[in-house]
Amino acid sequence: MSVKQPANPLHGITLEKLLEELVADYGWAELGRLIDIRCFNNDPSIKSSLKFLRETEWARKQVEELYLLKKSG
Repeated sequence: MSVKQPANPLHGITLEKLLEELVADYGWAELGRLIDIRCFNNDPSIKSSLKFLRETEWARKQVEELYLLKKSG
């Protein structure tokens, strides 16, 4: 049974896809400036960033908010 989430703008978007889009749009340096977390500023990679973001809710929320802001404007 699938749960519909019509009000969730992130529904259907994986964290990896979201992060890849942000890196493509901003680059690691700008992303690290906008969201000051070590995985964006010190030897950044998609793999290490995903690991950190999956384990750290506050950082994932900031990344999701930036993504939504980018999409809305």
